[in-house]
Amino acid sequence: MHFQLRANDGRPIYAQIADQVKNAVAAGLLRPGELIPSVRELSRQLVVNPNTVARAYRDLQVEQILESLRGTGLQVAQGAPSLCRNERQSVVRQQLRDVFEEARKASLSREEVERILHEEWERAEAVGAGEAGTNGVEGAR
Repeated sequence: MHFQLRANDGRPIYAQIADQVKNAVAAGLLRPGELIPSVRELSRQLVVNPNTVARAYRDLQVEQILESLRGTGLQVAQGAPSLCRNERQSVVRQQLRDVFEEARKASLSREEVERILHEEWERAEAVGAGEAGTNGVEGAR
C-alpha cells in the first residue's frame, strides 16, 4: 500500500494515515484478513515517529477497521469494507451538501452545477490516472 502525507493538509499525520487506510479498505485495495505494514515498517517508510503510526493503528482498532492477529500483527477486520465505504459515502455526501448550499447562495442553476460537477469529475479522473503508480511522501513531515 502507498501512503502520501501532505504537510499542507491541516490534519495531524496520524489522521492522514488512518484515513488512507480507510480509503484503501473502502476501495478494495486492502481486503479483510490482509496484514498491514508494521508500525516500525510504516514509520520508516514515511519517516515519521513510530508513535504517530501506532496512534493511527490504535484508532483504527477502536473503530474496528483493524484487528490484532496474535503473534503476527494487524489485519483488516472482516466488517471493515462496509464500515469504510459507509464512512466515505457520508463524508462525500456532507461535502456535496456544502457545495450545493454554496451553489444555491450563488444562484447557480441545477444545470450549471451539473456541468461543473461533470467537468470536475473528468478532471479528477484525468489527475488520478496520471498519479497511478507514483510513490513517495508529498510535502514535508
